Amino acid sequence: MRVLGIDPGLRNMGWGVIHVSGPRIAHVANGVCRSTGTDLGARLLQLHQALSAVLIEHAPDTAAVEQTFVNKDGAGTLKLGQARGIAMLVAAQAGLSIGEYAPNAVKKTVVGVGHADKRQVDHMVRMQLPGAEIAGPDAADALAIAICHAHHAQSAGHLEAALKRAAS
Repeated sequence: MRVLGIDPGLRNMGWGVIHVSGPRIAHVANGVCRSTGTDLGARLLQLHQALSAVLIEHAPDTAAVEQTFVNKDGAGTLKLGQARGIAMLVAAQAGLSIGEYAPNAVKKTVVGVGHADKRQVDHMVRMQLPGAEIAGPDAADALAIAICHAHHAQSAGHLEAALKRAAS
């Protein structure tokens, strides 16, 4: 199974693709979709086009997007939500199921601590994906989101299998 993790951002939208086979995960690719200019509509279109190209090139089976947290800047939160909407739209247009994870849940899964900083997340992503050349902090966060989704999907699969065995 290929998992696409997306770290939404209006200027820099990180993405990372991993391959999951049982308990093993492997790095496939990562990068950052960038938007420029001041026109919001044009920037959202740039993100849509760039992320659509990532899906065409890497053909993920599922996607995961980080949930937006509310910060002190309401306008910034709304713009981040719009970028997140683009991420979800692109994945939905490709027919992918989409997992959504709070930032603290991603950090807890990957680092073991819900309030880890970006350096700790980057370090643990590199430990779990040895040899991966990571395109920056946004791409590292996206890979962490993909790893989180892989772990949650595996746990859900184990629960479903146990329930089927118990029912028989």
